[in-house]
Amino acid sequence: MSEWVERLYGKRLKSPKEIFGVEKPIIGMVHLIPLPGSPGYDDYGMDTIIDRALKDAEALVQGGIDGVMVENMWDLPYYVGDRIPPEGIAAQTVAAKEVTKAVDVPVGINVIHNGGRVTLSIAMAVGAKFIRVCAYTGALVWDTGEFDRGNAADLLRFRKDLGAEHIKIFADVCKKHAVMFPGIDLETHVSWTDFYLADAIVVTGKMTGVPAKLEEVKRAKELVPNCPVLVGSGTDKNNIAEFLRYADGAIVGTGLKEEGVTQNPVSAQRVREYMRVVRSFRERCKGPKG
Repeated sequence: MSEWVERLYGKRLKSPKEIFGVEKPIIGMVHLIPLPGSPGYDDYGMDTIIDRALKDAEALVQGGIDGVMVENMWDLPYYVGDRIPPEGIAAQTVAAKEVTKAVDVPVGINVIHNGGRVTLSIAMAVGAKFIRVCAYTGALVWDTGEFDRGNAADLLRFRKDLGAEHIKIFADVCKKHAVMFPGIDLETHVSWTDFYLADAIVVTGKMTGVPAKLEEVKRAKELVPNCPVLVGSGTDKNNIAEFLRYADGAIVGTGLKEEGVTQNPVSAQRVREYMRVVRSFRERCKGPKG
């Protein structure tokens, strides 16, 4: 293999363990309440936003989570890509920085819908280790009615220009809250996303809290055995072990909330129960000691 090819592909994440220190890590969501400028914001100020975020982050860490991701979940209806407003970007950066300072696990950033450069900029500013990119390749229409396309070309060049290649890109395929352009099936989207150097691939269900299809997670891993594949929605203590048979980890929000309701705060007890199943699965995977 040519040296330049080895250098190019050698920059990619080989295993989530490089970031999280464990096999099959679980990333818990810190869903920010509505930020300034969004319809749900009610003049409660940044202190309230930060306080809620820190409480959720603390509950996740107390429960034994392996990493957290800070997301503008409640800035709905969402803007797309470069239309994400500056007041939301600024507020998410401030909140994410406080979370990063407060926890001792790796932190990631996601900006809905498909922040791309915005997401990477926040991650760079707060010292995050990874970002989630909603539409890295392909083309789709969002639930807001807007058409969107992959941002891999601009994003990878921007990451290089920032000197931020240490921030890894977790890219969705056949993204929830969206419908892919006709002809872009799972196999096509996974192959494109892997070809364009994503560090990990995320497989989801149709909407937030809806489980991915197990056969799609399995198929994605078969297609790209050397690229980490994560489950991006709908896991809970009852199904996570089944998903981890094929996936290299999971991103979970709703399943760790009080009563399993997305709008509720994180429940440390639900996190402990979920992580107990995960740790048991990891131990079984190690097999008997010889």
